[in-house]
Amino acid sequence: MRILHIISNMRPDSGGPQEAVRMMLRSAPDGCDSEVLTLDDPQAGYLQAAPFTVHALGGDCKGAYSAKLVPWLRANRNRYDGVVLHGMWEYLSLAVLRTVAGHVPYLVFAHGMLDPYFKRASRIKHMKKWLYWLPVQYWVLRHALRVVFTTEAERGLAAQSFWLHRWNAAVIGLGADAPSADVAECREAFYALCPALRDKQYLLFLGRLDPKKGCDLLIEAFARVALLQPDVQLVMAGPDSAGWQSKLQRMAERAGIAERVHWPGMLKGERKWGAFAGCEAFVLPSHQENFGIAVVEALACGKPVLITQPINIAEDLAADGCALVDDDTLEGVISLLTQWTGLSPAEREAMSARALQSATTRYDMRKNTSALVELLADARAAQTSALAEPRKA
Repeated sequence: MRILHIISNMRPDSGGPQEAVRMMLRSAPDGCDSEVLTLDDPQAGYLQAAPFTVHALGGDCKGAYSAKLVPWLRANRNRYDGVVLHGMWEYLSLAVLRTVAGHVPYLVFAHGMLDPYFKRASRIKHMKKWLYWLPVQYWVLRHALRVVFTTEAERGLAAQSFWLHRWNAAVIGLGADAPSADVAECREAFYALCPALRDKQYLLFLGRLDPKKGCDLLIEAFARVALLQPDVQLVMAGPDSAGWQSKLQRMAERAGIAERVHWPGMLKGERKWGAFAGCEAFVLPSHQENFGIAVVEALACGKPVLITQPINIAEDLAADGCALVDDDTLEGVISLLTQWTGLSPAEREAMSARALQSATTRYDMRKNTSALVELLADARAAQTSALAEPRKA
């Protein structure tokens, strides 16, 4: 079984879809050979050591378009038993519609891009999307074998974005890798980067420093409850994708908590797992998350999570007893931190045990990737069988 994953780029700082692709490649079942097609610069450093086959075509307009894409797909589509298109609203969708539809079974992994949050966040952008929806995106989804959502919540929300829609849906979750190195070594790698945090209690935010993630709410809420826990620090780890870090740092300075907030930048490998291992809890006050890979990574490390309602796995984690959940407002985030400070050590320890159990039970990446592959394998087998049947006279 050979599968082609199509995504605009594989930059490490791009976010969830790119990490989801990496996890799918690492978790592919035996006998499945997966490759990646991107519009990255072929010379990009982050591709040189990639442990998978990647076809980087290069692109214009920040990777949004490549004249090589359609010819490449036409020439190579029959080498694959199935295609997975990651994301929407890009030239990639049009290329798949023109070259893959009707020839090779394909899935569209929505990655939250049909969430009505974006409709509310910018009416102008939503109106522009309608111009692409009617002639292209609607048909890409309609002709797909399945449009894949990671939760039932995401599936339900997707139907609210455009009144004109029709697709065959599948709900297949993601997961998280477990730390591959010794936990003690991971801690040391993180403390080498942030020596001030050694032997300190801290809450961890790990993600893009972006308005969608609610970083400003977290800074302000932490300032409000900091007096309740004078020894607790806050780590704001992640790439400054929106050029927002300086504004957030000024907020911390004005609130008098600058010395208690740490900014290590994007964490990878041992440093990332060390940050998880050393934290008291993981915090993500996001305004929209179709899944939240970092949330599940925290669970896999046995860490309770403090999260907001718009994170689509929040309800499940609250039911599992490993998460505190509230609204994505200042009052809601203050409530999360206040609830956490009010828990006894025994209650926190019980949440930690349930966190690891939830990660193991719900978010088995190998199982979820196998379900994705099986969809394509069954469709390809049916297509092959139909072609082999003799035509009736």
